[in-house]
Amino acid sequence: MLKIIQIPVLTDNYIYLLHDTISGETAAVDPAVAEPVLQVLKQRGWQLTYIFNTHHHGDHVGGNLELKQHTGCQIIGANADKHRIPAIDKTVEEGDVVKLGTHTAQVIATTGHTSGHIVYYFADNNALFCGDTLFVMGCGRLFEGSAEQLWQSLQKLKALPAETRVYCAHEYSEANARFALSVEPDNVALQQKMLFVQQQRAENLPTVPSTISDELATNPFLREDSPAIRATINAIANTSVEVFAKLRRLKDSF
Repeated sequence: MLKIIQIPVLTDNYIYLLHDTISGETAAVDPAVAEPVLQVLKQRGWQLTYIFNTHHHGDHVGGNLELKQHTGCQIIGANADKHRIPAIDKTVEEGDVVKLGTHTAQVIATTGHTSGHIVYYFADNNALFCGDTLFVMGCGRLFEGSAEQLWQSLQKLKALPAETRVYCAHEYSEANARFALSVEPDNVALQQKMLFVQQQRAENLPTVPSTISDELATNPFLREDSPAIRATINAIANTSVEVFAKLRRLKDSF
């Protein structure tokens, strides 16, 4: 069994600790900082075996060096980002797999937010660790890639099984829901999701993980073919990529 511990850090980041109960191996996904990870490891009596980085931004790799110094863990990240991920030991790319004890994750390249972004998909646990590519009702900003690249990346994630749990790296759901409602106000699933998000955040509880099925129903960046969204943003005759690009621009200035 894969145990997943969600650690909120900084203002809105999530670090994930993944623990294989059979082998005892443990991985940290995108450790922004080290101390909270070390505390949880100590509390649970776990030893850190790996760090899985999705991309090179500081709020995803900031804890790499200290965690490696304390635990001797192996750091895994994208080959395209090997010059930008601190203390990286092993590089991976699209189609590779990484093992955590008895569990296996597929590496999927998701260019767009950054040029070397990857995600980790554990099919046997219905779990996707997607960094800043896909958020609850949102997607990453285009820092290094094009709208078409990020759209293509999201098509890969849309195709995952509906029950796949989406473990993104930030708690952006409330702001994302406000934008989503601005472009698709009559979406009942979206209205209900907003109520859930507001209730969770009022109690300082996470809204993550979501699921692929939830995102297909509520996330405008996965719903660029929606006639309602197209009508709202005056893009009825545009291609899917053009609608996606317009949505991303609108969100950037929302």
